[in-house]
Amino acid sequence: MNTDPIADYLTRVRNAIKANHRVVEIPASNLKKEITKVLFDKGYIANYKFEDNGPQGTIKVALKYHPITKISAIRSISRISKPGLRKYAGMENMPRVLNGLGIAILSTSKGVMSDKEARQQNVGGEVLCYVY
Repeated sequence: MNTDPIADYLTRVRNAIKANHRVVEIPASNLKKEITKVLFDKGYIANYKFEDNGPQGTIKVALKYHPITKISAIRSISRISKPGLRKYAGMENMPRVLNGLGIAILSTSKGVMSDKEARQQNVGGEVLCYVY
């Protein structure tokens, strides 16, 4: 049993980047699938595939690297709201990651989205992680 599945997801991605892997396999959940879709839409990962094998299924994430320098598109990915200390942000105090160059992934009442989308839809929520 894992206490914080989102932290496990982010750690698997972080470790795969450090080891220069192309693909990383992660146990699936609905929240992890939504986070993966946000990362893909914002261009931080190259591709993803949901596989329904076994009771839980897996997510295969293809990581994105610069073709010449081989530097990952994700420089840093960090968990913000932890099970022991939840962090919430309203519309008026939405976090800006790297002065707008990075994204914060939020879990809102209208689904999982980036901080820019949450500002446009005028909703706040739990700040899951920062990506830049």
